[in-house]
Amino acid sequence: MSLYLEIPKWSEVFPLIIFENEGEIIVPPHWHKEIEIIYVTKGSVNIGYNDQIVQVHEGELFVFGSGEAHYFMASPGSNRLVYQFDLNLFRDKTFKEKSHLEIIKLFEKAENHSVYWPLETKEKVIAYLKESFTEMAEQQPGYEHVVIGNLLKLMALYYREIPQKPEMYQQVTFSEAVNNQETLERLNDVFMYIETHYNEVVTLEEVAAVIGFSPFYFSRFFKKNTGQTLMQFLTDYRINQAKYILSHEKIPMIEVAEKSGFNSVKTFHHVFKEQVGMSPLKYQKAIFGNI
Repeated sequence: MSLYLEIPKWSEVFPLIIFENEGEIIVPPHWHKEIEIIYVTKGSVNIGYNDQIVQVHEGELFVFGSGEAHYFMASPGSNRLVYQFDLNLFRDKTFKEKSHLEIIKLFEKAENHSVYWPLETKEKVIAYLKESFTEMAEQQPGYEHVVIGNLLKLMALYYREIPQKPEMYQQVTFSEAVNNQETLERLNDVFMYIETHYNEVVTLEEVAAVIGFSPFYFSRFFKKNTGQTLMQFLTDYRINQAKYILSHEKIPMIEVAEKSGFNSVKTFHHVFKEQVGMSPLKYQKAIFGNI
């Protein structure tokens, strides 16, 4: 499976998983169609999201909407609970007046970090999460109903209490793709190819052949489901790799350029500065200065 696209394997009848990670666990850039909630129970967790490093402290929450790319840096001395659930839970006839795409966008527009929520709202969410964790661990009769009930109450908070972030910070995600499992699997094959070959010359024809499409049809398919051309996506992918390397390793810039797939340090510097708004070295200094 592609590291960039994560497709969880559900062990329960309903699509929800809860697990705990220690701060030393590093997670590379990835995205998935499931909603992911991070609840920091100890220390501070360093998260790469939306071209910046966000520190989420003990007692705080951070929520990734469907299709929002992110990664985790090493955060020694910290612990986090991770909740992932599929919005297919809300494809019931009860919600027929609300399209699936509308629910996805509900999370896209909301403030990710609980520091921007009303305190009372944050405390409600934490209570739902703690109870769900206990129910999933003990699995007493009827635990599924308690957990789904908590998720329904969470949804109500997103409609009523959790504020929206400024429009300029609302990410464009793969909203179309997350609705279709077959499309996700095809994209997964594409991402796996890119992960293996991003530090080589990659052509549209080669990638199209991976899923058996003509270059013309593949271009339309990829743009429709990611919002980008293949070359735009490849550049973004390489920049994300570079940011990940810069935030974890102190190596010469020529090595960062090579490891992230750029054919020259000059090109790397130019593209990085254009995309991120600062030079790679300044970005690295900012990262290590804030941790």
